[in-house]
Amino acid sequence: MPTTETEEHRALRSAVSALGKRHGRTYDREQLWSEAAKLGYLGVNLPEEHGGGGGGISELSIVLEELGAAGCPLLMMVVSPAICGTVIARFGTEDQKQAWLPALADGTRTMAFGITEPDAGSNSHRITTTARKDGTDWLLTGRKVFISGVDLADATLIVGRTEDSRTGRLKPCLFIVPRDAPGFTRRQIDMELQAVEKQFELTLDDVRLPADALVGDEDAGLLQLFAGLNPERIMTAAFAIGMGRYALARAIEYARDRTVWDAPIGAHQAIAHPLAQAHIDLELARLMMQKAAYLYDAGDDVGAGEAANMAKYAAGEACVRAVDQSVHTLGGNGLTREFGLASLITASRVARIAPVSREMILNYVSHQTLGLPKSY
Repeated sequence: MPTTETEEHRALRSAVSALGKRHGRTYDREQLWSEAAKLGYLGVNLPEEHGGGGGGISELSIVLEELGAAGCPLLMMVVSPAICGTVIARFGTEDQKQAWLPALADGTRTMAFGITEPDAGSNSHRITTTARKDGTDWLLTGRKVFISGVDLADATLIVGRTEDSRTGRLKPCLFIVPRDAPGFTRRQIDMELQAVEKQFELTLDDVRLPADALVGDEDAGLLQLFAGLNPERIMTAAFAIGMGRYALARAIEYARDRTVWDAPIGAHQAIAHPLAQAHIDLELARLMMQKAAYLYDAGDDVGAGEAANMAKYAAGEACVRAVDQSVHTLGGNGLTREFGLASLITASRVARIAPVSREMILNYVSHQTLGLPKSY
């Protein structure tokens, strides 16, 4: 993989950065989403023949990172074009591609993603949402929690399980569930975290879906699921890196201007060195994110899985440290609404927790990479 960005990637980064700076921290989500779509940024990873830019997760992660660095991240980019768009582009029928990909690319439709369950987390082996055949239809029953942006989405890509007729075992499958489907209800979860995209608990009570609601092959199982989860981890890393860069930029600006005892506070190593360390951590996390995106776009799902988990872990840790250090650099001002950093104390923890916890990533690396035995 290249160790430096291409000229095209640098140009994309610069253009998206300019867009983000025009909107800034007090951005209007709908306006930014619409403008990003018109400029081709939302669908940059989707196939050209279906209205996208023909790029990959490498390009989409640049878009999200730069918007985050400008203080206006679009969280639904992680879900709608990255997870759902990728899964449909790779495994969807031609009708599903025609119905969804151009609209996801131009921003006129969005899709949420539902995997997490109250008693299973993101453990696909413990998912209890089940789909059973009823003639040519499917009946979907179960619950999901912490599903982002369902109120904004036209449909939700739900991870359920169907029974393998040969073994009797349940295997994961993906279904497109329209927001107004009978039996499909949502309840907003009361979160301390304040964000434009709200979190929801979903209930599916014998939701009847036509045969063509199933995305891909009924027997593909985990292959289709991880086609969406790897981009999710990569994009979460981009989200975290962008947030960390935004916080760090505010702290650097403050450290240059804030003068105590006749010298800017940034002249003191106790201030300068932690900020330098935060910058290094974010740059290292970005390199791993770029590796993960490169492997995914090259079709190496196994290699991308390992790198995507590492990138998400590194970016989450780097983001939290950058935000914490930035707030401390500003002192009391770091907790004021004027400087816009205090809310990031809570927001930065998201990348440590979702879409998979740092502890589960450490489990993955210890088992899959290091070959150590499982404790569960």
